[in-house]
Amino acid sequence: MPNVQEDNREILATAGLRNTSQRGLILDIIRQGEGHLDADEVYRRARSRQPRISLSTVYRTLQKLKQMNLVEELHFDHTHHHYEIKPSREHHHMICEGCGRVIEFNYPLSSMITKGAPEARGFKISNIEVKITGLCSTCRRNEKKRNNSVKTAKEI
Repeated sequence: MPNVQEDNREILATAGLRNTSQRGLILDIIRQGEGHLDADEVYRRARSRQPRISLSTVYRTLQKLKQMNLVEELHFDHTHHHYEIKPSREHHHMICEGCGRVIEFNYPLSSMITKGAPEARGFKISNIEVKITGLCSTCRRNEKKRNNSVKTAKEI
């Protein structure tokens, strides 16, 4: 069974990139990240394994991996870009405005758009990103508790 370093080497080679220790490390961090990591988190994790790696190396590598279609850059808010391995199947994101939790979901909306929109406008769609914001169930419960305690305090 191939190990992670061999997998990373093969992924980078297939994309036409040289396998440097920094690229392999950053790719490994994103692959094992189990979530949506921003550049600062990738940098923090990389420094724990390679203390001499610079933040600019992390940014350059993330951009190169994005250009080569190995990672996807996500924009959950205006201040941070988040990264994940390019998914094998399409998915979308729900972002909690209370705690920042990101929930992935699948829905055929984008395939419907892709099928319908080009016929109407002659436009070739290369990417569709669906982002839904709101409150997760935990934050909704907490909000309800706060509202109930405010009502109780006003009644006193």
